[in-house]
Amino acid sequence: MITLRLNGRALSFPDGITVAVALLQSGQLTFRTSVSGEPRSAVCGMGVCFECRVTIDGKPHSRSCQTLIREGMEIRA
Repeated sequence: MITLRLNGRALSFPDGITVAVALLQSGQLTFRTSVSGEPRSAVCGMGVCFECRVTIDGKPHSRSCQTLIREGMEIRA
C-alpha cells in the first residue's frame, strides 16, 4: 500500500495505480475547475484531453491519469 496526502488528508491506496484512480477511489469526483467555473475530471484516461490536471507535489497542471502514485505524494485537486 502507498500512503499519500490528498487535499491534506492522509490516504492509502494499492501500489501501481494512477493519481486519477486514487482520486476517484477516494470519492473525489471533481479534479479542478475550468476558467469558466465548470467542474472537470478525468475524461479520456490516456492523457489526451488534459481535463484531469491536478497539482502534484507543488507542480500545477500535472495529468493525473498519466502519473503513478508514489509514497508521500502530495495532491491538490
